Amino acid sequence: MPPMEAHLRFVAEDDATSNVPPAPPAQSDPQLLDAYSRTVVGVVERVGPAVVSVAVTRQGRDRLGRSRRLEGTGSGFAFTPDGYLLTNSHVVSGARQIGVSLPDGRQLDAQLIGDDPDTDLAVIRVGAHDLPTVALGSSRRLRVGQIAVAIGNPLGFQNTVTAGVISALGRSLRAQTGRLMDDVIQTDAALNPGNSGGPLVNSAAQVIGVNTAIIPGAQSICFATGIDTARWVVSQLLAHGRVRRAWIGVGGTTVPVPRRLQRALALEQTSAVRISDVQKDSPASVAGLEDGDFIIGLDGKPLAGIDELLRMLDADRIGRLSVLRVVRGAQILHLTLTPQERRG
Repeated sequence: MPPMEAHLRFVAEDDATSNVPPAPPAQSDPQLLDAYSRTVVGVVERVGPAVVSVAVTRQGRDRLGRSRRLEGTGSGFAFTPDGYLLTNSHVVSGARQIGVSLPDGRQLDAQLIGDDPDTDLAVIRVGAHDLPTVALGSSRRLRVGQIAVAIGNPLGFQNTVTAGVISALGRSLRAQTGRLMDDVIQTDAALNPGNSGGPLVNSAAQVIGVNTAIIPGAQSICFATGIDTARWVVSQLLAHGRVRRAWIGVGGTTVPVPRRLQRALALEQTSAVRISDVQKDSPASVAGLEDGDFIIGLDGKPLAGIDELLRMLDADRIGRLSVLRVVRGAQILHLTLTPQERRG
């Protein structure tokens, strides 16, 4: 007998003669699940029916410049029973055709209601009036370490569930437009291409974020736009078809304020917006802003950089007189201007 076979027989014989306790009685399914498993299963059962697969077609060009049809996929979820769905802007922007697949097997056409590339969010609508919906939670009260469940359609695998925790809060992420997105949630719930637009959910089955991005090559570093941001964007898209933001017509970068200026002018902030371009006939041009100026404040509030300036130029400032605090040479100027609504 080969040595391995003899060993296997020895183990079997030894097991047969040992005092093995009797098998416990069969348990029902709920008893087989620990608390964590019950939580995740409950979340999936409540939220999963509202998560959809989004398929889009676009007209693009190949490497030779020839026109060709491009296809892409993503995820989304219903937040009203009459057909309104939330997804990512990069999933549906520029699409010639949008199709939605529901978990119950229905295939529906969708139309784009509006999208906001600056926050990578979009609202689409399908012709249905009986959709299962999600409950929207809050991203303001999240805590690092709490359970996070992602549901979506990564790489075309529909209704895929991953679970993890909130890894960090308050992250900033650069949108494809170049604008900085705030209130971004970092999670280690695995995301892959196709998860974009799907919900990130807490243990109470409430959506706390919209899955939006991963870092290629990294492991378990994934991001979602906070649902508090999404609520505001959705209200704007439903009301206007776009997010209204103010515009003053400048280009600039965040730079350190020279120490000589800090000392000479008794400035508290160490960085500001250095103007590199002033558009012709813009509010900034009319106000007298010039290339090379440093913007250090807006309406009495200090400014530390270009992203902070863009955040402050919200819809409330459209058509409202504002005051820029500007450093030019060794002087502090106060220039008044009226921001306009940004287009495009």
